[in-house]
Amino acid sequence: MFSAFDSQTRKRLAAAISCISIVGIGLSLVIPLLALRLEAAGFPGHTNGLHIAVTGLATLIGAPLTPWLARHLGIRTLLFGAFALGIAALMGFAFCADYELWLAIRALFGLSLTIIFVVSEYWISAAAPPAQRGLVLGLYATVLALGFAIGPALLSLTGAQGQTPFFVAAALIGAAAIPVALAGKDGAVKMEGPSRPNLRKIFSAAPVALGAALLYGAIETGLNGLLPVFGLRSGFPQGWATFQLTLVALGNVVFPIPIGLVADRLNKRWMLAFFAFFGLAGALALPAFAADRATYALALFIWGGLIGGLYPVGLAILAEKFHGAQLASANAAYIMMYAVGMMIGPPALGLGLDLASPRGLFDALAVLFLAYLGLVIAFSGPKRAIGGRGRA
Repeated sequence: MFSAFDSQTRKRLAAAISCISIVGIGLSLVIPLLALRLEAAGFPGHTNGLHIAVTGLATLIGAPLTPWLARHLGIRTLLFGAFALGIAALMGFAFCADYELWLAIRALFGLSLTIIFVVSEYWISAAAPPAQRGLVLGLYATVLALGFAIGPALLSLTGAQGQTPFFVAAALIGAAAIPVALAGKDGAVKMEGPSRPNLRKIFSAAPVALGAALLYGAIETGLNGLLPVFGLRSGFPQGWATFQLTLVALGNVVFPIPIGLVADRLNKRWMLAFFAFFGLAGALALPAFAADRATYALALFIWGGLIGGLYPVGLAILAEKFHGAQLASANAAYIMMYAVGMMIGPPALGLGLDLASPRGLFDALAVLFLAYLGLVIAFSGPKRAIGGRGRA
């Protein structure tokens, strides 16, 4: 299965995937931590969502600048700077109790994460053998999801109070520098190309793929911030409310590699349509299962795992359509669309949570899935259903 991976490829992929996955642990600890702090302070759901959306705004600004920074500073230097900025932001959260000032700190934290994700995902896409790109991106999604599963579990151990969880997250982001350092200069790929990417061309060429990033940004960020709040309002104890995120993340550990293997063989646009349809059905059904913990846990695990296929399959479409400098720009555009989702999703899900608490969270998710399903059908169409080319 990994026969096309020579030693240099393995070294590059190991460094990039390890780096982003360690960051994923810290990120999945911080997002619900901040949401629980704001809920405990009495903020309504839509305000909590707006706080989360600030990270999306920082990403929207930072993503198009990252390829330029990487070309001028080098991937490793830029990553080390992003790690330092992320640690500084976490120390700001730890020592500052002013929730309004948290907005500015959150913007800096979002900028650091943007740089890490844009650079790492380009690194992975560029280093992956073309015939096994779906598998590699599935592996990346699996390891990243494992990180996202560990973060909420760590939060359950540290608790949501005090400075300890912020110190733990900072230590994890610092540890992400280790695989980057071990890879050395030879292990890193280079970003080359024009300083001004043609984003309009990228959006026009791949609307379905970029729409997947937007949808997943709305879902993932909204759920990380607000699913624990849904749990608390549904009568779950705090530990179980946070454990929901671990269930979703574990689904994303199990499913991405099989999804990646399938994506290397089937039409990726229609795989995205399936994920959207399944997400819609699950969002409508899940609240009814909440009273039965075991059934709800299993359903959330499967639902979270399958809808998680949106991100790596969309990324695989980009890697098929773009190469070299264009791929770097396409990756930046992908992260930008994810950021737009981060800005749209949490406030919308928070509003749904307030209007029809608690199931309104899942009703709002259903609307997002339905809108994306319409996009896939509109840009794919019956004539492109069987390996069709054109806009993805």
